[in-house]
Amino acid sequence: MSRKVNYDAQHAAVEHGRELPEEDLPRLPGRARRRTSAVPHGPARGGAGRHSWNRDDDGQDAGGVGLVNYEPYAGVSLTRAGRRLAALVLRRHRLVELFLVQVMGLRWDEVHDEAELLEHVVSDRLIDRMDEMLGRPEVDPHGDPIPDAEGVVKKQQAQTLLSCPIGARMTVTRIIDQDKQFLRFVESHDLKPGETVEVEERDDVSDSVRLRGKGDRRITIGARAASKLLVQAARVALFVLALATAARAQQADPEAGFRPPAPSPATWTFTSTRPTARPA
Repeated sequence: MSRKVNYDAQHAAVEHGRELPEEDLPRLPGRARRRTSAVPHGPARGGAGRHSWNRDDDGQDAGGVGLVNYEPYAGVSLTRAGRRLAALVLRRHRLVELFLVQVMGLRWDEVHDEAELLEHVVSDRLIDRMDEMLGRPEVDPHGDPIPDAEGVVKKQQAQTLLSCPIGARMTVTRIIDQDKQFLRFVESHDLKPGETVEVEERDDVSDSVRLRGKGDRRITIGARAASKLLVQAARVALFVLALATAARAQQADPEAGFRPPAPSPATWTFTSTRPTARPA
């Protein structure tokens, strides 16, 4: 029976340094993953009773590189090496998800479990090739950031539909709940990443949020669902997308140099002039 990994918890630990439950510690890509154990390596700097732990799939010493710190009554946190490993696990998972959607044609609500199986059996070379084929993407099908080859996670500046300004046009950038039923709910209401939406009203009494979405469609969703949709101001999201596209173009043709992206149609200014009459 495969272990269900909480990738949201891993991401929180990688990006924000939050404590990570034991069951969500990253697994090393390699063999014999069914027998994962933690090996304490004695008190670490910073106080008595605190330990630096290693993760090793064979239950053996992983070579003295501590991946997590454990402090009694305080919890588990990733070390710098542990955060990098967790980021690389997330990178593999999210690249595989995107590959399965864009290349293999799978639905975005069915790739999580498949990626969880594949991420530990594909080689680093294949992962790098997927990354290249996909154009060095920055996010997966759900809008989750994809760490780069060094394990660096690009931070996202986003709000939820519970905190964004009312009446402002926002672009959905990320869905933080990847439950199949919830993803289908999101898709059926045209709230996938890339869609534009506007919060018209928040009702604290009924815990609901009324939205105006695609084609001026009015939608009312619960506050819990609204908290799982991250958004950015529409123009900001378009500009970030244009910068990412330009950067990928430069990587494909380094000699061409970097060219600033053209302004989006929403920011173009047109000036109308009368043609000058030609002399007879």
